[in-house]
Amino acid sequence: MKELTAIIKAFDQAEKLGKKAALATVVQVEGSSYRRAGARMLVTEDGELTGAISGGCLEGDALRKARLVISQQKAMLVTYDTTDEDDAKLGVGLGCNGIIQILIEPINAGEPLTPIRLLRSFLSKRDPAVLITVFNMDDRQKTQFGTCMLVERGGHVTGELNHEIMSEEILNDAVHVLQEGNRDHKTYVYKNGYTCFIELLEPAVSLIIAGAGNDALPLVEIAKVLGWTVTLADGRANYNTPERFPIADKRIIAKPEAVMKELQPDERTVFMLMTHNYNYDLALLEQLLPLNPPYIGVLGPKKRLDRMIEELTSSLLSAKIPENLHGPAGLDLGSENAEEIALSIVAEIQSVMKQRDGRPLKEKVLVHKRTEVQNH
Repeated sequence: MKELTAIIKAFDQAEKLGKKAALATVVQVEGSSYRRAGARMLVTEDGELTGAISGGCLEGDALRKARLVISQQKAMLVTYDTTDEDDAKLGVGLGCNGIIQILIEPINAGEPLTPIRLLRSFLSKRDPAVLITVFNMDDRQKTQFGTCMLVERGGHVTGELNHEIMSEEILNDAVHVLQEGNRDHKTYVYKNGYTCFIELLEPAVSLIIAGAGNDALPLVEIAKVLGWTVTLADGRANYNTPERFPIADKRIIAKPEAVMKELQPDERTVFMLMTHNYNYDLALLEQLLPLNPPYIGVLGPKKRLDRMIEELTSSLLSAKIPENLHGPAGLDLGSENAEEIALSIVAEIQSVMKQRDGRPLKEKVLVHKRTEVQNH
């Protein structure tokens, strides 16, 4: 979500300066590509780029086409076929082996419904939402309707269903994706040539760190690089200070039994217990287990966690460690110092939140799951 936040900020700045802009979105990928469907980049008329649609290979050509879109105020669908050697001759040369469809839309702040408005609405809450984008690959001269609908929890819909090209089934499936939390993108292809891209958007990870010691410093920094929100909880006022943690989003100075009263955890909230105070960590763990967050990390040797589990077994736990409880926290990266340990912890949280196993990519046949395509 860091990229979307940066795009909104860049658009607001461009609007203040009177600059026109366009939004480029990867809407479909066949084969391999650097970015998946849903990657976005804002382009201003003077060539400023925010976000990315590739590893840097497509941006130059997309900039030229975006300027044309801005000039004509008409959306354009562009195809980059990286299986074709002619792409290398044209200077695209991605080093991938796929066909990438990129939709470039002009952003007119005066219109009632724009992609920026839909993205801004999503970012204003900590709830997942589904974004629907409509384009036509069969006849590129037809209207490219673009980013046209946002479906939020509770059935709230921003945008209107275009019944000429979209059926109620699209809306029903969007609601299903939202309810099930299905991260696999879906694409519907209709006989009239229009394609509907259904995309699940999820809020940024919210990391709650219990412990404001020196080893928390690199953990906060790495998490913020990823665009996560970070909260520091510690009972020591001289440690948990804005001078030590200037980029933390929130700081809580409280005893463990009072910490949770200051929080509103959701399904995207994870916890890392690293106070180096056994009783503080234990008291927090006792409160966290009934909440069943997606990730609870505990710093320190396994014997320390085993002792905690033994103390909690009678009231909260069986002898088996819950799957969401990770201790010692982190992936096995050979970490030694605080920075390396922080990297291993963030990597483990990322793998859990993305439902991956953290193994080397070279062991995988496919790095990303293929977009599901259904014909209607």
